[in-house]
Amino acid sequence: MNDRFLSTQALEDEQSLEGSLRPQRLDEYIGQARMKESLRICIEAATRRGEALDHAIFYGPPGLGKTTISHIIAHEMGGSIRSTSGLVLAHAGDLAAILANLQPRDVLFIDEIHRLPPSVEEALYPAMEDFQIDLVIGQGPSMRTMKLDLPPFTLIGATTRAGSLTSPLRERFGLVYRLDFYSAEELQLIVTRSSGLLGVEIEPGAAAEIAGRSRGTPRIANRLIKRARDFAEVKAQGVLTREVARDALTWLGIDDAGFDEMDRKILLTIIEKFKGGPVGVEAIAAAVQEEKVTLEDVYEPFLIQSGYLDRTARGRQVTTRALDHFGKSGGLFSQPL
Repeated sequence: MNDRFLSTQALEDEQSLEGSLRPQRLDEYIGQARMKESLRICIEAATRRGEALDHAIFYGPPGLGKTTISHIIAHEMGGSIRSTSGLVLAHAGDLAAILANLQPRDVLFIDEIHRLPPSVEEALYPAMEDFQIDLVIGQGPSMRTMKLDLPPFTLIGATTRAGSLTSPLRERFGLVYRLDFYSAEELQLIVTRSSGLLGVEIEPGAAAEIAGRSRGTPRIANRLIKRARDFAEVKAQGVLTREVARDALTWLGIDDAGFDEMDRKILLTIIEKFKGGPVGVEAIAAAVQEEKVTLEDVYEPFLIQSGYLDRTARGRQVTTRALDHFGKSGGLFSQPL
């Protein structure tokens, strides 16, 4: 359980949980203040003109609310949302089938949009620019192309790898937003709100404790609440005090920094096997038996953002903060880090 508990990816059994906790209006959305204010103005302007919102792309680490804000945009625009993934849209015909069923002001949400095949991406261009799509009818000598007019809609793309987007696709988005990790104060508000929706009795100290170990990620915060609730029901008559929250998090194998077993393994491997770095990510991946892309997309963003790991031209290198956390500072290495 612990290997995946702090994963920023949605687990298979979390769809209903995330749906029940997801805010419906922009006013209910906590955090990402600059993005929220920008969207508020753009949505109101588009609504006054009777137009669809400009196409938007959201990028950043998983679990920060890209899907949630897409649902909110659809709600605020008075439309519905159709969700799919770049991995699912294998052919241009798959895209055409979805686009043909959209209504005015609907939102088409494409997760992992950087994974779109080139043929699907090219078919998307006229849909984004002119609200038209080319349909191929028939086969062989009788094959012909027909243009299908589409209602004004908003395409929302989400990606954890903005650098993998092609320039032609990226340039067709009028709104581009990066989602950042949440502060402990913002996460405490989210923890308190979610606890109320789940019917969990939680004290402010417990909310702060869970927020502080949620790795800046609402998805993880909500997952911790669910597990802490189970612990409290069995061990503390269902009440989450700070002490109960600490015991629950210890039970889950999550330390004061929000590290799980894999985080500790990565940092300690760099410290003990590679003398603190710098070391290439391929070497780290081999040493901890994890895929390179998983290290880069799942583990590193939090470790770097929170000041425990540096990404340098020569490779990854732990910081003094990481050494202090593991009690490894003070003359451990012959050269300063």
